Amino acid sequence: MKLIVLDRDGVINHDSAQFIKSPEEWKPIPGSLEAIARLNQAGWRVALATNQSGVGRGLFDMDTLNAIHEKMVRALAAVGGRIDAIFFCPHAADSTCNCRKPRAGMLEDISLRFNVDMNGVPTVGDSLRDLEAGMLVGCKPYLVLTGKGERTAKDARLPEGTQIFPDLAGVVAQLTA
Repeated sequence: MKLIVLDRDGVINHDSAQFIKSPEEWKPIPGSLEAIARLNQAGWRVALATNQSGVGRGLFDMDTLNAIHEKMVRALAAVGGRIDAIFFCPHAADSTCNCRKPRAGMLEDISLRFNVDMNGVPTVGDSLRDLEAGMLVGCKPYLVLTGKGERTAKDARLPEGTQIFPDLAGVVAQLTA
């Protein structure tokens, strides 16, 4: 099975320092939905792993998070794409949970859900914590320069072997070539 793990904010949709708190604030990055559809057409399973500390901070509730994800799923379906599983951490940034990236809990759960060894599985993020979580389970790191990616690319702690692309469409073009 070909599996890829994507972060959400800054990879699929535009990010916001004030959080994406409503379906109206969720806006796809140009080309990202079509890139996911290309992955699907090429036989890839797509898992989402996203920190959503806005829930834990009380900025929005689970119904709102579900509505945001429903909007994303509908927008993907409109271009022939899908996400096979959505994993999220609802805890605040100061939580000691195992699911909040850079910890590996969500990626371990993805491994169990899909019954796959995560070694070499591409993980795509725009922040260091996305890549660090993937590295803990052996994923191959891909950094996109959208979202926080430009700043992350300059971080001296960037995992060795990280491949850098302008956006998700660039990652997908390489993976499906």
